[in-house]
Amino acid sequence: MLSHAASGVRCIRKTTGNRNTKLVQLKHFPNVLSTIWIKLRSDRAERNILSNRILVEEPAKISLTGLFIVRATVQKGGVMCGIIGFCGSLPASEVLMAGLKQLEYRGYDSAGIAVRSEDGIHVRKAIGNVSRLEEKLGTETFSSGCGIGHTRWATHGGVSEENAHPHRAGRVTLIHNGIIENYKEIWETCGAGRTLVSQTDTEIAATLFDALYEEGKPEEAIGKAVAKLEGSYAFCILFEDIPDTIYCIRKVSPLVAARAEEGSFVASDVTALITYTQEYFVLPEDTILILKKGEMCLKDLEGNKVEPELLHVDWDTTAAQKNGYPHYMIKEIHEQPEALHNTIAPRMKDGMPDFEVDQIPDSIFKNIHQVKIVACGTAMHAGLVGKVLMEKRVRIPVTVEIASEFRYQNPIIDERTLVIVISQSGETIDTLASLRLAKSEGAYTLGIVNVKGSTIARESDYVLYTHAGPEIAVASTKAYTVQLAAMVMLSVRMAYVRGMRELDKIKQDYEALKQAAEAVYASLALEEEIEKLTHALTDKEDLFFIGRGIDYALSCEGSIKLKEISYIHSEAYAAGELKHGTISLITEGVPVIAIATQKEVYAKMISNIREVKARGALVILITQEDTPAEASLYDYHLTVPKLPDEFTPIPAAVILQLIAYYTSVHKGLNVDQPRNLAKSVTVE
Repeated sequence: MLSHAASGVRCIRKTTGNRNTKLVQLKHFPNVLSTIWIKLRSDRAERNILSNRILVEEPAKISLTGLFIVRATVQKGGVMCGIIGFCGSLPASEVLMAGLKQLEYRGYDSAGIAVRSEDGIHVRKAIGNVSRLEEKLGTETFSSGCGIGHTRWATHGGVSEENAHPHRAGRVTLIHNGIIENYKEIWETCGAGRTLVSQTDTEIAATLFDALYEEGKPEEAIGKAVAKLEGSYAFCILFEDIPDTIYCIRKVSPLVAARAEEGSFVASDVTALITYTQEYFVLPEDTILILKKGEMCLKDLEGNKVEPELLHVDWDTTAAQKNGYPHYMIKEIHEQPEALHNTIAPRMKDGMPDFEVDQIPDSIFKNIHQVKIVACGTAMHAGLVGKVLMEKRVRIPVTVEIASEFRYQNPIIDERTLVIVISQSGETIDTLASLRLAKSEGAYTLGIVNVKGSTIARESDYVLYTHAGPEIAVASTKAYTVQLAAMVMLSVRMAYVRGMRELDKIKQDYEALKQAAEAVYASLALEEEIEKLTHALTDKEDLFFIGRGIDYALSCEGSIKLKEISYIHSEAYAAGELKHGTISLITEGVPVIAIATQKEVYAKMISNIREVKARGALVILITQEDTPAEASLYDYHLTVPKLPDEFTPIPAAVILQLIAYYTSVHKGLNVDQPRNLAKSVTVE
């Protein structure tokens, strides 16, 4: 009996108005259309989005598209898992285990491998991180050069060995990243006479592939199966009667592949491949990748060969190692000066920001009348800083939107709107869907991403690559500060192009940006002092961040960083809002991190600090080094070098990162792999 609680709903599209117009939208923007759905769980309603599906139950009109969206009861999605596959001359189990260690940040609830030997396909799984699987394997070896591996972030079904990947059904063994939305309907059509071992949508997908498979015709089975599947997926598939061959296909969920002297590789992320090669390609959606020891072939669903676009990684395997640091997070915190330099330097020409290297024309900045910044989590917090910078310099409306909300808020965008989407991975599903929505409405789109060849990078009209290098820790650090630098450069260039700022001031901004990047070294020099003061935070249950203006935007990032890895409940508030309820939570010993780097509002900020101090708060004060601060205001005082106010978030962010890091360390927590989180959210 299937244990999932979900209702199957028929997929229907309805249009109103000009039918021809709607058909054009469906044809050219197939992934833009979205559905609101609600599920009830533990007496709590949750909302999510199912991309490219309109599930009819209870209609509600979207005026922009003339479509009807609906409510439906389905299973909630989750986040990214890690996938690796290999066919070649090396022992497959060793390649797979090494790759899974590089991909573990994508999920660490369980891990498993499937390798082929002369006597069949052998599957090994373990609950927990990859080291648990390594322990379980022990000295066990397989005479195999072909296999697949997976590290899981649990979505459908709990954390158990039965729910770990790979999954088997008859002649099919596979791994999966994504969410199959219509799994119940699939099971009803192909599950007769079969018994499920797990509670996963993945095992049901494996059952479908097996049911459609005719001996010797794997590509036909894959084509038929994906035509029936709804949702997102990246599959790597072994067929029992086809030796030393892996078949792969994806939709939305990422896969990259490469050929090297050692064999053929496929993975969720290039970090698992760079030991063997720096040349790779992104697997196009709805194409079948066939991996064998001596060859790799890419075909569309009609069987035609496809030539992939080769990409180059400009960093090597050492960049994805700890290199003597106890955690990836602290290593990546220390890498920020280099990352900032790599992001800023290529875009500076004649003393001002220039995006010629990115092929971003000035015309898009001249013609717009509004900017919408769309992102999730840390990237969204970078957008909050960007809003302040742009509105101050450019004097046009700028709004910052949470990507998962933007998609169904009926946003007001048109051909004179610039939509900036920010994503470290370039694969964040809600941000990607927002990008597609913006394009469907004719807006200019600019992606700020770190990963070359990612989906957002490929689909944006223009892309500004940050050069943070690989970021392995789940908690983002260097990716955030380079996003801040990108926002500064964009705001300055826009102001110059639109005639809103004189050339000498533009050049002053450039110098200030360089100084802010250098000021990160001063923040890193505070590491020992920060490590000591965080002992005072480890036993706290609540913590508050306060700030005004751009400091409030930074407070939001400080708060999420702390809660991500220390599990301390924290909130960020605009300091002036304290009296509107929040101050009731300030009692003796409650920590308050007060960011007060903005001279324009410093006096007001001091008043707010006195309010919390009067109620017994433990205050950690962050100011510029030339700002006087009475000792009675704080318990701990940290400073950043003197800078123009709007540039202080770059060095101040590093202080907040170090506070979060050492608080987590002192609590004895897994800094790089915080509970319930994974690096990128690539399914809904």
